[in-house]
Amino acid sequence: MPIRTYRPLTPSQRYIARPTYEEITKTTPEKSLVQTRKRTSGRNSYGRITSRGRGGGHKQKLRTVDFKRNKQGMDAKVIAIEYDPGRTARLALLEYADKERRYIVAPVGLVVGRVVQSGPNAAPLPGNSLQMKSIPIGSAIHNLELTPGRGGQLVRSAGVSATLMSRGDGFAQVRLPSGEIRKFNEICIATIGQVGNTDHENRVWGKAGSSRHRGIRPISRAVARNPVDHPMGGGQGKTAGGGHPVTPWGVITRGYKTRLRKKVSNRFILVRRDGRPFKQK
Repeated sequence: MPIRTYRPLTPSQRYIARPTYEEITKTTPEKSLVQTRKRTSGRNSYGRITSRGRGGGHKQKLRTVDFKRNKQGMDAKVIAIEYDPGRTARLALLEYADKERRYIVAPVGLVVGRVVQSGPNAAPLPGNSLQMKSIPIGSAIHNLELTPGRGGQLVRSAGVSATLMSRGDGFAQVRLPSGEIRKFNEICIATIGQVGNTDHENRVWGKAGSSRHRGIRPISRAVARNPVDHPMGGGQGKTAGGGHPVTPWGVITRGYKTRLRKKVSNRFILVRRDGRPFKQK
């Protein structure tokens, strides 16, 4: 998908780089598969702000995406490629032989008219969903299950893919986009191919209004606040107090490990994202 730039007739157009949306074939979503997104503006059920800098934004209709691919053995024809405001990837609208329609994340190379399948008899082609024990070694995959039957949870954003490296003892070793190598149960499903919209990383929003359209509000810098408002606030001139960057509640924001040391799933991690072997605590 190409990226479009503009002549700088206005200051913001000097930097904007947007997709051309050439692959989109249908602009109106499937009515039975959408629901209105309720805005919370960063507030929890008690009305307290738990995520700062959120609010406003354009109205959105969220698409119901089929991550489980549980209609096995039935052909599904791709009838449209659509835009989804709630994710970076594009969606493919499938119509099964029984006329039921479902959305899936559209991989690279999936176009209108193609037929996709899921199940043990599906061929290892882009868009088909199989168990990892049936996928050829070295294949690019996405929409990975962590727990059999739960549905795909990993590798679903634009342009990413994981690599199936090996199998053995009932597990499959997969290299994730982060570089982490992790073991999965070989009966977990995954979808063949790389997620589409690969040029998303080249998009430049270019102006503050684009963030406001997405519901992102501006927040002031910590060092620009008063000491009563932030641990890094106050002082003469520009100073952070000589300490590490922290949140308004004093929690370290950089380098502070938030993963549980004794998390049950740690035993499935073989290599960390930085390339070091994962040591069990």
